[in-house]
Order: sequence, then structure tokens, then C-alpha cells
Amino acid sequence: MTRSALVTGGSRGIGLAIARELAAAGDNVAVTHRSGEPPEGLLGVSCDITDTAQVDAAFKRVEDEQGPVEVLVANAGITKDQLLALMSEDDFSSVLDTNLTGTFRVAKRAVKGMMRNRTGRIVLISSAVGMLGSAGQANYAASKAGLVGFGRSLARELGSRNITVNVVAPGFIDTDMTAELSEDRQAEIIKNVPLGRYGSTGEIAKTVRFLASPDAGYITGAVIPVDGGLGMGH
Repeated sequence: MTRSALVTGGSRGIGLAIARELAAAGDNVAVTHRSGEPPEGLLGVSCDITDTAQVDAAFKRVEDEQGPVEVLVANAGITKDQLLALMSEDDFSSVLDTNLTGTFRVAKRAVKGMMRNRTGRIVLISSAVGMLGSAGQANYAASKAGLVGFGRSLARELGSRNITVNVVAPGFIDTDMTAELSEDRQAEIIKNVPLGRYGSTGEIAKTVRFLASPDAGYITGAVIPVDGGLGMGH
């Protein structure tokens, strides 16, 4: 059964890997992106998730081209790392507005159709940092921790409509962002990971594919860590 899926922030990194994995599973997949060209073979929709009007326009386009969104993966996120004493109010509020309130905007728009059709899959991409904390990332950690409470509340609200809501919490994943870290910093990070390596974007994508599949029909409100054991116990 081909479904209509939307992955926010799906033009690169983890988001693109998720979009490609869902497409490989047979879904029609659209991705939102803020800049650049959309990925080949996927429906690219320009959208800044901090703007409700743009979110609505993006959903209208997806609905027109591939039908109401049945699978939503809220992946779009930003970082503005800084120690709290030096962090500006904008550094804090803009990260929350994208990562947490942006997820609220897309989820609110998606659930209207899902509730009407009494089916749906929502997967929120959080982070191990949301549970562990990270010096210099109070804004990012707060936004990612917020997704856990948000997702679990939605799971309780929407369960009776056959809509599941789950959270995936990646640890350190091999992406363009981690590639910019110094070798010393990378070695220090890996030392804290019981499996002794970075994860791959594909490992996140396959977890999302499972949660979006019929096989995961009795899983909702779960936080699934994909972090090599980094955050166990949290």
C-alpha cells in the first residue's frame, strides 16, 4: 500500500536518509527544504517551518500531488551552540521556534487529515542530548527534550484514532555536521559510546521505517534511542 509521507528537513543528512528509506519501502515521499535544490526523485517543497503560512502552503502542495499526509517525520532542526552565560535570547528562542514549535506547526497541520481518516504515523526526531544534556547546548537540549513530552501527549490524544506517535533519539551520527569536529573531539565523543563508533544515517532511517510500518502498530509514545548505548538509563 503506497502512502503519502512528508519528511521535514529532508534535503540532506538524517532527513534525506529517512526520505530515501521510506521511498524504498514504497511510499510517495515529499521533503521540505529551506534552501538549495530538492533531492532527485523526491517531491521537494520549499518551507520554513517557523512560518505557519509556509507550513500550510507546503501541506496543500503535498496533498495536491500525492494525497493527505499519512506519515509525518518531523526532522527539521537547527543548532546555535553557546554557553548559557554568553547565549543571546535570540539564540535560545530561535532554536526552540524551529525545533519544538516548528514540530508543533507541522504536526498540528498533519493530524487534521489523519484524524479524519482515522490512521496515521508520526515520528519525531529528538536527540540523545535531550536526555543527557550537553554543555553549550542548553537551547538545543531543551528543544529536543520538549519533543518527548510533546510526542507522548500526542500519543495519548490520538491513540483512539489509530494514530501512533513515537520519538527517535539519535546519538552521534556520521553527518556533515559531525565531520566538521576536530579529530581529538571525535575521539573523545566515541570514547563515551559503548559501541565505540558513530552511527550511520541509514541506521536512523531504518528505525523510522519500522516505526512508520504496519509492524509497529502497537508501539506509541515510545522513545527509541539509536545511540550506540550512549544514553542508556536516561
